[in-house]
Amino acid sequence: MQQTPRFPSETTLITGASSGIGEALALQYARPGTHMILWGRSQSRLAQVAQKAAQRGATTECHSLDLTETEAALEQLRANDTQTPITRLILAAGLGDIRKENALTEEPSLVKELCLVNFTTPATLATEMANRMAQRQGGEIALLGSVAAFHDLPMSTAYSGSKAGLARFSTALHAAMAPHHVSVTLISPGYVDTPMSQRLSGHLPFLVTPQKAAQKIKRAIMRKKAHLIFPWPFAVFAFLESHLPRPIVHRLLRLSTVKQTPRNSKSNDT
Repeated sequence: MQQTPRFPSETTLITGASSGIGEALALQYARPGTHMILWGRSQSRLAQVAQKAAQRGATTECHSLDLTETEAALEQLRANDTQTPITRLILAAGLGDIRKENALTEEPSLVKELCLVNFTTPATLATEMANRMAQRQGGEIALLGSVAAFHDLPMSTAYSGSKAGLARFSTALHAAMAPHHVSVTLISPGYVDTPMSQRLSGHLPFLVTPQKAAQKIKRAIMRKKAHLIFPWPFAVFAFLESHLPRPIVHRLLRLSTVKQTPRNSKSNDT
């Protein structure tokens, strides 16, 4: 049975909370006096995460959602915030995929799906929450992007493009919300050992655990950082690429040996 505290000291809503970084963040924030609102596609996995969070003293509620359904997600966010005002929104859900081998482009349906989950829905939810938090003069919003946003990935045009859109949206929202005491933090991780990255084959440099990633993210949100890139070598890579001639960059990126196994079913969890 879900139980909402009458007056929680803070309420955190996390999307993609059923696995990976989202799950690790849920356990990072779970403690007595907190209320955790956990979103994800798998109700059974969400229940397991909620149980772990409850063992740490938090109260919880779970909602199984498909983030390709933007309007349904928006209505659920409004309902959650009306019932228990949200003090922290962490948009951690995302999808990743690459072009099929021997294909010239990605499938248009895949492009649409990735853009909905990685950009359209999180940007919509963040905008609604920013407006509500600004009226309350306080709150925290974090959006999980990717270092892919800063690279022209030939095999993942939809993924890198959707994350690039989210990155610019996040930094612009940060500028808009600063006068209203609402912090907006963009998180741009490299490779994290999540179900998404476990489908990749090839060299995955500087791979970090979800728990380590969650610690870094929590610290960045607490410090109200506008942007966190980790591990740090990826910040160097992004800087170097921005200063190299584009034809050279594209030639190097086409040499990538990273491949990805197909998804068996849709997942909104990073």
